[in-house]
Amino acid sequence: MKQTALNAVHARLGGKLIEFGGWHMPVQYGPILDEVRCVRTTAGLFDLGHMGRVHVRGKDAVRFLDTICTNWVAKIPVGAIRYSLFCRADGNPIDDLLVYREPENVYLVVNASNTSVDLDWIREHAKGFAVEIDDETDRTGMLALQGQSSTEVLQKLVTDCDLASIGYYKFGFGTVCGIANTRISRTGYTGELGYELYLPNSETERVWNAILEAGAGAGVKPIGLGARDVLRLEAGMPLYGHEIDATHNPIEAGLDFGVSFKDEKGDWIGRAALARVKASPTKKLVGITSDGPRIPRQGARLFKGERDIGYVCSGAPSPTLSTNIASAYVPLELAAPGTSIDVDFRGKRQPATVRELPFFSRTRK
Repeated sequence: MKQTALNAVHARLGGKLIEFGGWHMPVQYGPILDEVRCVRTTAGLFDLGHMGRVHVRGKDAVRFLDTICTNWVAKIPVGAIRYSLFCRADGNPIDDLLVYREPENVYLVVNASNTSVDLDWIREHAKGFAVEIDDETDRTGMLALQGQSSTEVLQKLVTDCDLASIGYYKFGFGTVCGIANTRISRTGYTGELGYELYLPNSETERVWNAILEAGAGAGVKPIGLGARDVLRLEAGMPLYGHEIDATHNPIEAGLDFGVSFKDEKGDWIGRAALARVKASPTKKLVGITSDGPRIPRQGARLFKGERDIGYVCSGAPSPTLSTNIASAYVPLELAAPGTSIDVDFRGKRQPATVRELPFFSRTRK
């Protein structure tokens, strides 16, 4: 099992460590819902060292990635970030990712559990292109500070970069804790204002400690994967293996903003299949709320009367909404907000209501 540069730090902080995507990661330091509230009210610090980080360099970097990415890489402005996917010919995703456009090169952030598969896919299709594929995952760290206090806290440690000037889904470079040319991005997976830092492994622990010290007065705390999962579900963010996978396409998942059918982009793997889905979708990913005592969890079946209409992709109690929430695919005719359905818990039904995603987001306002 792999370890991030902060593995010993998490143990010292009392983090409960589990296997996640082949990595030894903290699922929580304290009660998960308290950690959710911390991020929503002040800010929380996350270790994202398990995420895959890949630099694609060379004169064909952009042209190559436009053959395997669903989004139009050549149209991404320098300094901007876009959501995209790698799809097979059938239109179903291998993974979803973030694409950072640099002047000459492209930086990719992919999911931890899919990094090796993604790298195989990239290298397989890079043949014939003048590109260099550099997997930086094992030699770099990645931190995220998420929440309303994140700018105020992080700016204490950053020089050569005004964080307020970094727009949503943009990135820049600055000096962080004396480390020059540190990549700083503003994306987030929580629906809150926040930033990501990309650091050498040797500096990650020092910066982690500095952020916690700088944010102590504001109530900044370390946050585990359990709270991150609740936060991303509240924010309507997909997780590979839940909302998207080898059987669920990005169009019906509501991720068409990350898919470009522009002729100028040229052909890309999965385009024809996804064009057919776009022309005639059959289902839609929706949110579900349920005030009953049971929490809808992944795999729970959904019913409309006696008709089995699908199953839950992700579910959790939401301290932000004070109710149970879930994501699920339902037939198009049952996707309208306010539609009443039932969640089945081993033969016992609990009423639920369909609603639009996201449940909550400051970044989308």
